[in-house]
Amino acid sequence: MSLVRVENLVKDYPLPKKNLLGKAPVYRALDGINLEIEKGESLGIVGESGCGKSTLARIVMALDKPTSGKVYYSDIDLFSASKNKLRQLRKHFQMVFQDPYSSLNPRKKVISIVSEPLDMLEKSISRRERKKKVELILEEVGLNPGDIDKYPHEFSGGQRQRVAIARALITKPSLIVADESVSALDVSVQAQVLNLMMDLQDKYNLAFMFISHDLSVVEFITQKLAVIYLGKIVEKGTTSQIFKKPFHPYTKLLFSAILNVDPDIKKTSTKKKESKFSPTPSSCSFIDRCSLATTICQSKSPVLAGNKNHQYACHHA
Repeated sequence: MSLVRVENLVKDYPLPKKNLLGKAPVYRALDGINLEIEKGESLGIVGESGCGKSTLARIVMALDKPTSGKVYYSDIDLFSASKNKLRQLRKHFQMVFQDPYSSLNPRKKVISIVSEPLDMLEKSISRRERKKKVELILEEVGLNPGDIDKYPHEFSGGQRQRVAIARALITKPSLIVADESVSALDVSVQAQVLNLMMDLQDKYNLAFMFISHDLSVVEFITQKLAVIYLGKIVEKGTTSQIFKKPFHPYTKLLFSAILNVDPDIKKTSTKKKESKFSPTPSSCSFIDRCSLATTICQSKSPVLAGNKNHQYACHHA
């Protein structure tokens, strides 16, 4: 049984302008997403800005509702569960946001910030027990228990993100969704936070959904990978196999943008060859950017194929 299972997830957002029939058109942010996360596993989600990564994160966290599709946590449908049941489940999945400078309330002390999930989900907890739990979890993330009375502005960016991780860990979750959680940090600090996450994963058998545009970070921390383009998964499988031999043209384009510090390795040209085709409702979503596009791509949208460890959606892969 998977810890998290996402089935045929679709999310539409209405656009402000109406068409000639008086209907408001929609923007499809997610289009038929299918994913599974096992306990103790790290899944990376990569793609360009606006491809639907953060929308997927919010739906998996039950912070936003899908237009259609299902999200299961331990075989419980999050969007069919009662409010009371969903409240009970929330302690098992938590989120670490992108910017530690805006995700922490500057007017609250660390003890209030970190204990907020406890205050919401375990209201019967005593003040003494609450303080003890906060002190212990701060030690777990490499901070001093004496930091409980400090405010966010008294910490560096890396320390603030450790506070955010402590807040996510306080309820002892099984899943943490990390949405660009190191992108606002310096490279050296990124490494410290990523190593911390990996250590915590090993210690508590945590599962991570790690959303990032930084492919080197994803390669370092995840076991499985899903590549999203315009709301659709175009390639997914084990991280090692996809990095070793990507099949989809979009994945190859993404990977060609990775910087390599070795001067002896010649960088392949990333200049995009223009496609002669334009996207239609029945065509491949990548048709207007793909140099391999042919008439079959215009008439038939590809579906994921391959094996359990590596699937890709391309007629020419």
